[in-house]
Amino acid sequence: MFSLKQPKPTFKSYLLPQADDNTVSEPRIKKLEPVLLPGEIVVNEVNFVRKCIATDTSQYDLWGKLVCTNFKISFITDDPMPLQKFHYKNLLLGEHDVPLTCIEQIVTVNDTKRKQKVLGPNQKLKFNPTELIIYCKDFRIVRFRFDEAGPESAKKVCLAIAHYSQPTDLQLLFAFEYVGEIYHNPAKKVNGIDPGGGGIGNASGQQTPLFETYSDWDREIKRTGASEWRVCSVNEGYMISTCLPEYFVVPSSLADQDLKLYSYSFIGRRMPLWSWNHPNGSALVRMANIKDVLQQRRIDQRICNAITRSHPLRSDVYKSDLDKCLPNIQEIQAAHIKLKQLCVNEPFDETEEKWLSSLENTRWLEYVRTFLKHSAELVYMMECKHVSVVLQEEEGRDLSCLAASLIQVMLDPYFRTIVGFQSLIQKEWVMAGYQFLDRCNHLKRSDKESPLFLMFLDCVWQLLEQYPAAFEFSEVYLTILYDSARISLFGTFLFNCPHQRVKESTEFAISKNIQLGDEKGLRFPCVWDWSLQFSSRDRLLFHNPLYIGKSAPSVHNGALWAFKRSKKNYSSTLRGVPPGLKNGIISEQEFLPRRNSLILKLKPDFFQPAEGQSHSMEQYFRDWFAKPVDLHGVILPHLSGTQIKLWKLCYFRWVPEAQINHGGSITAFHRISLLADEVDMLNRSLRQYKSNSSLQGHCSELDQSRMYFRANGLNDTSGAPDFLSSSFPFSPVGNLCRRSILGTPLSKFLSGAKIWLSTETLANED
Repeated sequence: MFSLKQPKPTFKSYLLPQADDNTVSEPRIKKLEPVLLPGEIVVNEVNFVRKCIATDTSQYDLWGKLVCTNFKISFITDDPMPLQKFHYKNLLLGEHDVPLTCIEQIVTVNDTKRKQKVLGPNQKLKFNPTELIIYCKDFRIVRFRFDEAGPESAKKVCLAIAHYSQPTDLQLLFAFEYVGEIYHNPAKKVNGIDPGGGGIGNASGQQTPLFETYSDWDREIKRTGASEWRVCSVNEGYMISTCLPEYFVVPSSLADQDLKLYSYSFIGRRMPLWSWNHPNGSALVRMANIKDVLQQRRIDQRICNAITRSHPLRSDVYKSDLDKCLPNIQEIQAAHIKLKQLCVNEPFDETEEKWLSSLENTRWLEYVRTFLKHSAELVYMMECKHVSVVLQEEEGRDLSCLAASLIQVMLDPYFRTIVGFQSLIQKEWVMAGYQFLDRCNHLKRSDKESPLFLMFLDCVWQLLEQYPAAFEFSEVYLTILYDSARISLFGTFLFNCPHQRVKESTEFAISKNIQLGDEKGLRFPCVWDWSLQFSSRDRLLFHNPLYIGKSAPSVHNGALWAFKRSKKNYSSTLRGVPPGLKNGIISEQEFLPRRNSLILKLKPDFFQPAEGQSHSMEQYFRDWFAKPVDLHGVILPHLSGTQIKLWKLCYFRWVPEAQINHGGSITAFHRISLLADEVDMLNRSLRQYKSNSSLQGHCSELDQSRMYFRANGLNDTSGAPDFLSSSFPFSPVGNLCRRSILGTPLSKFLSGAKIWLSTETLANED
């Protein structure tokens, strides 16, 4: 018979009893700590914070700790991000981090008292916040709830974010503390590398010239063949002008003594600056206005004569007054604010019926078209008329940065490579005195803010969209470059001019007992050192798989041949080809303005040329568009309403409702990357089959894939990854969401509808 009595247990545990799973949440959250950079400190934090993922439900919300440092706000959680299958990793910022200089506005809310307040740097908060909303300069909106957090802790962290995100002095920006810590502890490295400045190379070993030295400018003169120009060191030590670089290029016929004398007559003592030379001898020059009315004509004539003598044909000089031809910085800022309100701030349900016309009314696309149009007309003057062009502006450091850069992108294929484009920004923006500190509003002085740099990147994106095979970089590169201007770490986008960097960093070094030695100020990290932010694999997203280099290697009978790819074969496959373009000829209708297309019709008096010259300009454009595109020559923008588009990846990437799963341009990017990778695999197979010892060293660099998306093998037919969407590689999850936009005019616009179509037309379009 079996006994019903329970047997006495014989196992004895020597482990301490474990707490229930329900009781470990508090200690787990408290143990979460942020990853800090050198010089970064935590100034305030609060536990049990809920990050809102959607407005209509809380089931996807994340729980964690909200931390404010002197560099960023960081939300730390162990919860997996819902609804997200991919996110590229920035090595300086976590998935939920926002740099303080990227914060535009801070709003605190108390649900019980029905109060809300926009927090300034030195304001008091009279109520305990239950919600915090962060409006970011990159169009993000991040929302946190404090329902379970301590009320006093929540208030303190909100005040800390408001204080540290709106510094009153340049030296309070994080980059100074970071560099100070690096100088005191030189053994410290960031992401395994030395964060010091200097010329930054890319994967192929090419260096990005910073144009801080005499030799960088001298090499650029030789590269462009500007034999009648010379590097001038008259401003060495910033003795003449504090808003010019120490070294710049002037006509050889102008003596240093004359430059010193003339400098007093220019606004800001900004003497004429050489930017670039055309192979035909025409020069591109930037110049500020002459403030001395009595001496204006004499000095202006002297400068123009010197530029004329530098031309091999002694051609005339054409002056373009940018203040009269282009929108001013206030108009551009107003358009940007309207665009942001349309894309982010305003609920879709209130604006959907008028969304397309509201986009047109922002005037942002109109201004993009204006800059492209005027730059193309100046390209005509240099390319066809063989005359030197002088870009004249009041101070010569805003609109001229944009116009000079666009002209060079259109004329010189070197500036359409990654290294060339970076050198262009260094030359025409950083060293030429573009006021990044004021225009990016790092110190929250809104009266000086204007998104000219974003306007430039948008214009370049339009050209990239129209001629993708002509650019080495991708739109992901342009978007990340825009984001990097909002990170208060890189000296590239931190100052108004090179002199300000030297002056402010020297004062900071003295206050911190840092020995500079022979260095001119502290060396800040350079944004072109992309290894500080991204892994080598993620940096492959910068490369455009459609780009066609000057030559491609081929193996024939065991020997390496270089052949040029035919541009004619590729011109018909480019995205953005006008509907009227057939057999390389553009129809007459493409030159006529469409209804509500915002097209700027070419005016005969725009240049104030003679009637015959105006006809010559129009004929030049007609002839150019009638020919196959030379991807390594001049490229000109299409300006019709069909061709000027909204940069969706940049402006819509943080809007979850605007995301197109398994759609957008990334799907084509994915397939083209696989094809390009298959071509590389075939080349490697050919080399292995017909190689000899003399080819090993020459082809070794081709043995690694250049593509982010790689083929599994030849004839790879695998589908697109599940994580691909129109916002790739960015994730819109975690932003303030709105209701669905399916079936609205906005959703049809995102699917490719043209902006000049009326709401009625879109409603009936199926």
